[in-house]
Amino acid sequence: MATQETLSREAVLDALRGVALPDGGDLVSRDLVRALAVAGGAVRFVIETDSPEAAKALAPVRARAEAAVAALDGVSQVSVALTAHGPPPSLGKGGGKGGAPAMKIGRHPTAGPNAVPGVRRIIAIGSGKGGVGKSTVSANLAVALAREGWRVGLLDADIYGPSQPRMMGVTKRPSSPDGKEIIPPVAHGVTMISIGLLLREEDEAVIWRGPMLMGALQQLLTQVRWGELDALLVDMPPGTGDIQLTLCQKFDLAGAIVVSTPQDVALLDARKALKAFGTLKTPVLGLIENMSTFICPKCGHEEHIFGEGGVKREAKRLGLPFLGELPLAVEVRLAGDGGVPVAATDSPVADAYRRMARRLIETCD
Repeated sequence: MATQETLSREAVLDALRGVALPDGGDLVSRDLVRALAVAGGAVRFVIETDSPEAAKALAPVRARAEAAVAALDGVSQVSVALTAHGPPPSLGKGGGKGGAPAMKIGRHPTAGPNAVPGVRRIIAIGSGKGGVGKSTVSANLAVALAREGWRVGLLDADIYGPSQPRMMGVTKRPSSPDGKEIIPPVAHGVTMISIGLLLREEDEAVIWRGPMLMGALQQLLTQVRWGELDALLVDMPPGTGDIQLTLCQKFDLAGAIVVSTPQDVALLDARKALKAFGTLKTPVLGLIENMSTFICPKCGHEEHIFGEGGVKREAKRLGLPFLGELPLAVEVRLAGDGGVPVAATDSPVADAYRRMARRLIETCD
């Protein structure tokens, strides 16, 4: 019997060999088990099929597989995902519940360059690592640009971790009357779209391979009715992966903005993002230092928790525009959680975003 000390991948695979498939064979012999991970008593794996229809038919098999592994001694938790290698089923039906689009989001990418009608400039907002506040900066910069008179769009390209619906206070699903074009919502003067608005539940996980991610990005760019925009800000996922490659190679970008906190570890990763944009021949429009300082709301003491001026020095060293510093403030977090970006308010932090928006406008013009 497997114990927590001896529980292994092979023990789990042996249990899965006992889960028969309706058309013969088992999960292991048919090579349907992916990403198997055993950590202590926790077991995680994916059952991957070759089509959405097959995945739907295997729902009972998933339940039996979970039960078989859970019955092993030493197993305290089992997480099983069922996915398809091909395009997933529609995330909703046009005119149906919530007015969700009928098109299939997440198909494989198309070849060749793609245009975004009506969009004057596409600006990617990236970072080399997570946790630097890139999505918060994206939402607030979009609102600040709108308050400065620009027609602005915001695309949440973080497919695995979409956060813009919550930050922008949007809960209604976009509509698609013809099943081909998505009509995006407008919040705080910003036209926005996110894969999070197309999921059935806010905490639903997206388990897709790279080609499906890239296909989803292209669809959200080219099948959304953006209208006439001065700028479309793209809130990128952290790192330098598939989404970054697709956006920079298949679309004509005006440039990119890199967000970092001042500490050395964050700057190391920010440099990687800068080099990636350089390799992809995407101009960098500027650097932003987030969480640059914290001012105690009770005593007024100012503390540079993550270091001081690191991003500004890096911008100077590289000869790149420095768009500004943003404080670490409780009101920013409260505003984002409440669906009203702080840039939409009248506050010192909002003023900082508006100054940053003006610098960006000057850089682009």
